[in-house]
Amino acid sequence: MYRDRREAAERLAERLAHLRGEHPLVLAIPRGGAPMGRVIADALEGDLDVVLVRKVGAPGNPEYAIGAVSEDGSVHLEEQAGQCRQEWLTRAIEEQRRLIDERRRRYTPVRSPIDPAGRVVVVVDDGSATGATMAAALATLRQRAPARLIAALGVAPPDTLARLEVLADEVVCPEAPARFGAVGQFFADFGQVEDDEVVRLLGKAP
Repeated sequence: MYRDRREAAERLAERLAHLRGEHPLVLAIPRGGAPMGRVIADALEGDLDVVLVRKVGAPGNPEYAIGAVSEDGSVHLEEQAGQCRQEWLTRAIEEQRRLIDERRRRYTPVRSPIDPAGRVVVVVDDGSATGATMAAALATLRQRAPARLIAALGVAPPDTLARLEVLADEVVCPEAPARFGAVGQFFADFGQVEDDEVVRLLGKAP
């Protein structure tokens, strides 16, 4: 469906063109959402930052989210997490919290996260199968009192989008295939985004 993340971001920016002039805060979910967030923030003349949320992957299938951990420490678990041993789940959550702290120190070492309070906020990710990570990001940000909260994804199944519509004021997703395996199958180029690239993309942020 997409050549790469840039094409997905350009299509999202077209859908979000009505926000130009409102100086939106674009919060990318790293790492895959970061290059898309840069494109969208530039197109909408907004600010770019990251919202740090880490998914808790299923045992034996780390790409399938059974929950997510937010930067504020909150944990959002899917129903499937109940099938996991508590000891394993506790370790997995603590590991994701450690990685979140590590990433914030690396991504924005000389400034604090941009405050979303009173801002039009667009949360960006390349895609989502279960919606767990995006849902955790939206729930965390809602507590920070944004003026408006928008979820923007390159691709997600219809049931995931329906779930996110309850948490966001607007959900934008150009592609919503009913048959959904993994996000990467909808991108011809779905290369890994490294931390150094995220730091570079954030370098233009205030």
